[in-house]
Amino acid sequence: MGADNARKALARPTLAMLPRVSDGLSFLSVDICRVVQTDTGVCAEIETDAGGVHRVPIPTASLACVLLGPGTSITSPASATFMRHNTTVVNCGAGGILNYGSFPAPNRTTKWIDRQARAYSDDERRLEIATRMYEMRFGEEPPPGTPVERLRQFEGARMKALYRSLAAKNRVKPFKRNYDPHDWDGQDPVNKALSAGNAALYGVVHSVLAHLGCHPALGFVHSGKQDSFVYDVADLYKAKTTIPLAFSLSRARNPEGEARSRLRRDLRLYRLIPQIVRDVQSLLAPDSPEEAGAEEEPTGSGGPWRVVDLWDPVAGAVAGGVNYADRAADGEES
Repeated sequence: MGADNARKALARPTLAMLPRVSDGLSFLSVDICRVVQTDTGVCAEIETDAGGVHRVPIPTASLACVLLGPGTSITSPASATFMRHNTTVVNCGAGGILNYGSFPAPNRTTKWIDRQARAYSDDERRLEIATRMYEMRFGEEPPPGTPVERLRQFEGARMKALYRSLAAKNRVKPFKRNYDPHDWDGQDPVNKALSAGNAALYGVVHSVLAHLGCHPALGFVHSGKQDSFVYDVADLYKAKTTIPLAFSLSRARNPEGEARSRLRRDLRLYRLIPQIVRDVQSLLAPDSPEEAGAEEEPTGSGGPWRVVDLWDPVAGAVAGGVNYADRAADGEES
């Protein structure tokens, strides 16, 4: 009976048992395989040249997020196992680029979207985050109290300087960013490569936000689009990733295809994922460095697992699944 209880406990992990993004293996990208549930766990299956099947075990309990790329299928039992282990499943392009949809685990904390929504709805805090984003992008702190319109001007000047520098380095004529989806063929190679590279970067950022539970529409700099926060976060990395790559492809015959190929082959965006996680958490919890690496809030050894919390304007949150009428009666008796 004891062994049976142990198996049941292991089959239903609590939040305290789940890994954090900072714990070793966090994100896994798989392409061209079939993800199945076997008697021993979840495996990735591929057919061998000899007609057999080769299986690679997937450590579901140690994964925060799995990225399913092209040519990948997943069975319902395997999906259920990922959900039980609180692993976010994302359908994406090769190498983690692009994002077609995600299946967030049902037991993930809402801590990060709570923080995001509170900051988004407060103009003062929204400006603070927009200012910190500027500092992270350009490595300089604007004067205290700088209004958002001045931040936009500072950003524009810095981007112009970056474009001039890269144009001179790659011997490209003076460059102006221009994205026109209705006249794709009329754009120059750098703009084509930059648009394709940015789309790939947006996909990786979207996957990270899906894993953290943040809402992609609640942006702090961008506004009015379902992916506003995606654009905010992606802007932090363009100057070191997609923009230099685009200028280096100024003479490519197929710049957009080459940009996507380079990003897939080098996995340079996939390798950004841990940094994106840390940066988003730092933006939303600037005064709580201990929280900016935490994925879940363990309940503590021996403490009850709180299935859900109830909002309280004073306490912030109290445990759900509790009959508070009973507690009131106990208080009256005492």
